[in-house]
Amino acid sequence: MLLIQNGTLLDPYTDTDARSDILIDDDGVICRIAPQIDAPAGARVLDVSGCTVSPGLVDVHVHFRDPGQTEKEDIHTGAAAAAAGGYTTVVCMANTRPTCDDLTILTYVQDKAAREPINVLQACAITRGLQGRELSDFDALHAAGAPGFTDDGVNLTDGRLCLQAMTRAKALGVPLSFHEEDPAFVLSPGVNFGSEAAKQFGVPGAMRISEEAMIARDIELALQTGARVAFQHISSAGSVALIRAGKARGADIHAEATPHHLGMTEDDVLTFGVNARMNPPLRTEEDRQALIEGLIDGTIDMIATDHAPHTAEQKNRPFAQSMSGITGLETAFSVCNSALVRTGRITPMQLMRAMSQNPAQFYGLTGKAVAEGNRAELMIADWNAAVVYTHYKSKSSNTPFTDLPLYGKVRGIVCGTYCSVE
Repeated sequence: MLLIQNGTLLDPYTDTDARSDILIDDDGVICRIAPQIDAPAGARVLDVSGCTVSPGLVDVHVHFRDPGQTEKEDIHTGAAAAAAGGYTTVVCMANTRPTCDDLTILTYVQDKAAREPINVLQACAITRGLQGRELSDFDALHAAGAPGFTDDGVNLTDGRLCLQAMTRAKALGVPLSFHEEDPAFVLSPGVNFGSEAAKQFGVPGAMRISEEAMIARDIELALQTGARVAFQHISSAGSVALIRAGKARGADIHAEATPHHLGMTEDDVLTFGVNARMNPPLRTEEDRQALIEGLIDGTIDMIATDHAPHTAEQKNRPFAQSMSGITGLETAFSVCNSALVRTGRITPMQLMRAMSQNPAQFYGLTGKAVAEGNRAELMIADWNAAVVYTHYKSKSSNTPFTDLPLYGKVRGIVCGTYCSVE
C-alpha cells in the first residue's frame, strides 16, 4: 500500500482544495481519502508537505514519432518525458511514418504503449496518408481503440471532405482535432508574418488569416453537423473571438492553447531563433493576452503541449530550413504556472482544469478524479519551487525554455501501482 500524507488535494472534478491524506491499495486504487490517515502496517509513506496532489495531467496533443522517426522520440522516451512533466495520460498524433491510418500501425503503438506506466493513447488520421483526399476507416479504427481523429500537422483544405469527416465522426460519437493553417497564407512557416524576427531571418512568415479562415469555415461545418471539434494550438486574438462566438451559437467546439503561445511572443524568436520556430508561430503580445483571456473565460478549454521533438541536426539549420516545433511535456507545468498562476491571471484550480479535467473530458475519459474507488492517477507538485531545466528524459531538447528561471516543480506521479515520487 502507498500512503500520501500532508499534501493539499487540488481536484477540479470535485472543487476540492484541502489538506488530505490519500491511501492507495496494492492494485493502485484509491481506497481512502481523509484529513489524516494512520499508516497501515507495511505501507510505504510519502510525505508531500508543501505540495499539491491533483489528478494527473492529460495532454491531448503529443508527437512520439513512433513508428518511423525514433531518432527523435519513441513511445518509451515520450512516456518518460510525460511522466517527468506530471502527465498520466497523453494522446499521440497520427503523423507517424507510416501514417497511423490503419489497424497495423494502431496495434503497433498500442502494444508498445501497454508496456509503459502511463496511459498512451493513439489518435488516427482523418485522411489516408494525411493526403486530404480520402477518409480513413473511422469505424474500424475507433472500434480498435482510436479515441479520435486528426490530420495534425496538415490543414484539411478540402471543405467537402471536412464536412464528410464531421458527419462520420458525429455518427460514431468521436471527436476530431484540426490543425488550422490554410497553406495559401503560410508564406513561410514558423514565424509570424511581418514580425521583426521574420525580417531578421529573411522570411515572410505565416499570416493570422491562415488560421482564422479555417476556423471560421469549420465552425460553420460543426454547427451544421453537430460534430465535436477541437481547434489545435490556436495562436491569434481573431481565432479566440471566432471560437467564443461559435460557442455562443451552440457549436460543440473546443480549443487548445500551448504553454509556449501562452508564455512567449514573436519577440522571443529574436532571442531563441529556431528553438522558437513552430506552427502556428508565436504572435504578438496582444495575441498572447487574448489567449489568456480566452483561457480565463472558457473559450479555450485545454492546454496542450504539441510536444514535437526533433534532433539537433534537424533543428539547428538556417531558419528557413529548420524543422518547426518544440518539445514541451517536461516544462509545461512550470511554464504555465510561471506565466499564468504566479502572475495572478488564473488560479491553480483553473490551471488544473485546463491541463487535466477538460482534456480528459474532451475525449470522454472517465475515472480521472481523485476519488475513492478510482484508479490512482495523480500528480504531486510544489508550485513555489524554483526550477531551471537543463536536461530531459525526452531524446530531444529543442525548446526555448532550457536554462530559463521558472517556478513549479513536479515531484512525480502515481499511475496505478507506478510511483515516481521520491
